[in-house]
Amino acid sequence: MTTSLSPSSLGLAAAPSAPAPIPFSRLVRVEWAKATDTRAARWLLALVALSTAGIMLVPVLSPTTFDQTHANYLRVAALGLTILLPVVAILLLTGEWSHRSVITTFTQEPRRIRVVNAKLAVSLVLGTGGAVFGGLVAAAAVGLASASGRAVDADLSAGVIAGYVLFVLLNVLAGVALGALLQSSATAIAASFALPAGVAVLGTASTFVSDWIDMSSTWNSVLENDWAGHVPQIMFSIVFWVAIPLAAGVVRTVRRDVT
Repeated sequence: MTTSLSPSSLGLAAAPSAPAPIPFSRLVRVEWAKATDTRAARWLLALVALSTAGIMLVPVLSPTTFDQTHANYLRVAALGLTILLPVVAILLLTGEWSHRSVITTFTQEPRRIRVVNAKLAVSLVLGTGGAVFGGLVAAAAVGLASASGRAVDADLSAGVIAGYVLFVLLNVLAGVALGALLQSSATAIAASFALPAGVAVLGTASTFVSDWIDMSSTWNSVLENDWAGHVPQIMFSIVFWVAIPLAAGVVRTVRRDVT
């Protein structure tokens, strides 16, 4: 007869089990707190709200020079949101590198790709929340214009709303991609303003750049819900501004030494 032996039968303590992985939902909550629960983050989000509300005065105060339609009001709100909202996403990706606290994050969660995914999820939530806020501001501006006796065309459709939300999210994702790639707050923020402006200037001399790379042209088609004949250019621009830098940034994040 054979007798099986176990640590308990020999009077030995059982080996401790490996710790359970951190739930992804907890990672998302932590990254959400980093993005919103600091004084600097709250000030930046307040500036996003103020810039969005402020730019809505343009169609309200310029009834003769601005097409008075709900869709156009919504597009103005999108432009206001995308001035600073991508900066929030950039800081979410770069803040820990700039403050050298990333070692703590990656010590608690060594699988760095999960941390990046949590930051990406929070950025998408912020972008969606920003789009909802912009929609409410646009609706308030339309109500103000209507109350003044002005006729504002109610021309919203599912396509217009989808294009508006997608435009906001693309700009946020472009910020995420730059932050992941450059991993420096100052450099990434400067690049987020300088690169699109530089490409727009190059677009004046190159049809290829203006039609396929310049986000002010390609992504404006998304905002205008003008997809006919522009889908290849839009997709190429998304790959150029979001997919390639984000993939390179993920690789750099996974491989970069943390000291």
